[in-house]
Amino acid sequence: MAVLRVPAALPHQVAFMTTTQLYALRPRAFHCIPVKAAIAHPVTAQGPPPKAPSAAQEFGDSIEQRRKQVSGPESRPVSPPAPLRKRFWKNVNVEKKPEGQYNVLLDTRPVRAPSKDILSIPPTKPHLAHAIALEWDVMTTAQQALKTHLIPLTSLAARAADIVREDEQGKTTIRDQIVATSMRYLDTDTLLCWVPEQPAFTAEEIRENGERPESLRGAQMRIAEDTITFLGTRVWPGIEIRPILDNDSILPVSQPQATNDTIRIWVSNLQPYDLAALERGILASKSLLVAVRLVAEWSENFRPIQQPSSKKFGIEEAAEASSLEVNWQTEMWGEVEDSHDVDKEDLRRQLGSVIVVVSGDAKDPAN
Repeated sequence: MAVLRVPAALPHQVAFMTTTQLYALRPRAFHCIPVKAAIAHPVTAQGPPPKAPSAAQEFGDSIEQRRKQVSGPESRPVSPPAPLRKRFWKNVNVEKKPEGQYNVLLDTRPVRAPSKDILSIPPTKPHLAHAIALEWDVMTTAQQALKTHLIPLTSLAARAADIVREDEQGKTTIRDQIVATSMRYLDTDTLLCWVPEQPAFTAEEIRENGERPESLRGAQMRIAEDTITFLGTRVWPGIEIRPILDNDSILPVSQPQATNDTIRIWVSNLQPYDLAALERGILASKSLLVAVRLVAEWSENFRPIQQPSSKKFGIEEAAEASSLEVNWQTEMWGEVEDSHDVDKEDLRRQLGSVIVVVSGDAKDPAN
């Protein structure tokens, strides 16, 4: 009978082991195989060394499929932006055609509208042609011509040229769009949205001389009254224009039907350049009344109703009327850098383009 020997290091664990575990602790004999020396064969191959191993084709396809699954089927590798190409023209000139129209030439090539037609400026607007030429002369790259904010006069003249082309073809698509947009802005006109009257001023708010400061509603009424009076006496005589918001209500008030009909007919009968400028003015100021007054005060087609130059409604007056509430808030709480100041300059740029486009000499200066 074989004797089971327990290692001396495990005397306290033997009592808790099973027979199988105790059998595994028996001494074992180790066996080894004699080492066989390797045989070195002579190298008989010729030529360059073999290429490094690469993954099989099926594994490569699976990796590409996994990448597509992770990045999505519509994703594409982002290529670096193409370098800006320098402008392809050296000189910008204004040419007057025998018919009287003005063309802006980039060397010898005329500026064209997005419709591919040559951009022709009416004979009564030579200042507009030279202003467009200046826009193209200050460009340094050809890509700048694709940015509308860098060519406000060119884009506005092109819009007017599209209306001229449709009028010649007997179409009214663009006119109908502008009329519909104008009437929608009349229902929410910025000039007619007055804030509710604030409670009585406290003693701290009264100025040292005893005068009460003007409230926001008072300033809105004062500025709106001047424009409403001008439009009701010179542009639409006898028309009634109501404020959109009452003092104690937030529900808008609609204009009388006669007012809507009069304004719709007036807008639809505007000349092409006045109509395009009116659209730009409405979108910039968010006010139909401000844009109408700006066009009526400066257009060559409304000379009989215009005021003297000292009383004209200009860029600063239009900007103040359309952004009075924003200016009121920024004076109280401060401006956001690179936001409010940029918006102010952009508003004046767009309103200025309206004045330049509608201005002109109703009589051709060549005659």
